[in-house]
Amino acid sequence: MTARALMLQGTGSDVGKSVLTAALCRIARRRGLSVAPFKPQNMSNNAAACPGGGEIGRAQALQALAAGIAPHTDFNPVLLKPETDRKSQIVVHGKAVQTVDAAYYMSNRDRLMGAVMESFDRLTNQYDLVLVEGAGSPAEINLRERDIANMGFARRAGVPVCLIGDIERGGVIASLVGTKTVIDPADADMIRGFLVNKFRGDIRLFDDGVTGIEQRTGWPCFGVIPWLPAITQLPAEDAVILDEPVPRSGKGLRIAAPMLSRIANFDDADPLRIEPDVDFHWVTPGRPIPRDTDVVILFGTKSTLGDLAFLRAQGWDHDIHAHVRNGGRLLGICGGYQMIGKRIIDPQGVDGLPGEAEGLGLLDVETHMIADKQVNEARGQCALSGAPVAGYEIHAGITQGPATDRPMFTLDNKPEGARSPNGRIEGTYLHGAFAQDNFRRSWITRSGGRGDFALNYDGEVDRALDALADGVEAAVDVDSLLAEARAPGWRPSLV
Repeated sequence: MTARALMLQGTGSDVGKSVLTAALCRIARRRGLSVAPFKPQNMSNNAAACPGGGEIGRAQALQALAAGIAPHTDFNPVLLKPETDRKSQIVVHGKAVQTVDAAYYMSNRDRLMGAVMESFDRLTNQYDLVLVEGAGSPAEINLRERDIANMGFARRAGVPVCLIGDIERGGVIASLVGTKTVIDPADADMIRGFLVNKFRGDIRLFDDGVTGIEQRTGWPCFGVIPWLPAITQLPAEDAVILDEPVPRSGKGLRIAAPMLSRIANFDDADPLRIEPDVDFHWVTPGRPIPRDTDVVILFGTKSTLGDLAFLRAQGWDHDIHAHVRNGGRLLGICGGYQMIGKRIIDPQGVDGLPGEAEGLGLLDVETHMIADKQVNEARGQCALSGAPVAGYEIHAGITQGPATDRPMFTLDNKPEGARSPNGRIEGTYLHGAFAQDNFRRSWITRSGGRGDFALNYDGEVDRALDALADGVEAAVDVDSLLAEARAPGWRPSLV
């Protein structure tokens, strides 16, 4: 089998490439095609574990769900996980290989094209259609040399491109026309048409805008997509969503989560965020944790020591200690689990800058960072309620201490996590537990909230994917768009 392939690139970051790829995966699946997502290079600290081990960007796991297939490391062969402003861990085919600074990576990233093409070739031999997602924008011409994420890949693999513009940001005409103006003509020839995304209001008012873009670029418009509410029900990958905090509802169990600088796997919050009787609130830097909070959750981080210092710089350590003294509950997940312990030791800089530091001292455990990163799916039950859980672990630390004698879970017949003697402070390495309905309800109940609601989280996500696909199919000439998909090796001169 040799699949046809089509690439979605954007005029910038967060224009909707990930969710539109997911929508097209679901549409193709509903049309009877075997379809796989592919992102040559991703940069995200929101990762998902694959069956058999290995990690990929969370968006590619969601796209796989939309396509009806299990996540695989070939869907995202190169993943960059930022540890500091200038350094990132490089994950290749699901395995962490090294941490490098930005300048070194940009000068050497083309060496990873071989790994990218290995994965792409395997996918094109297994599926009818491969939908490729770009990263950032091809208009970043300063990054074009050695590119493996956008036109560098499209030209190498021979994959036609659809360009996406975000009208919600403003300037969508200039961004689409400007992309055509600044990129290399041979790159521009790879683009077969464009989509305008996130339109609010009467779409007919943009008819002249579409005509103006078509006349100035020579590219046809495949559709103008309205803002689709289903997007808010889907797990988010990019931390940009955290820049738009939702006001507190003032009802239900009040949960606050500090927004760490290197926050990772914050999609753990999504099931809680959409619960009708939970008031979930991100606490932005510079603001205190509200005093009326019932539960504080510290989510994962790609740099535990760095974010522990960041947490203290915001004064959140004092807020958390006061919260606990007043009888509030505290949950740490992954890096958050490590932070609420007594000490973190990382002499080799496995998880950011080398060093060690006192933790918040609220759970009697200590963490030693090791180079052997644990990435695996896990399954078991809650140690208190017996509710079944399933999820994954992605971490580089070993956490030990007396509090682990009171585990939070039993995973694969082994105790995991820790609790304080009064049970109000908990920690775990397990991601994805809140997506399990029975566990989430029992945890909310014992935290002081109501657990008698009937939200089916997996069902909500699947319905949201269907609603997203319905909205895209109604707004886009999908037949014409998918007709532009070609077998690998396509060149514009051959059309």
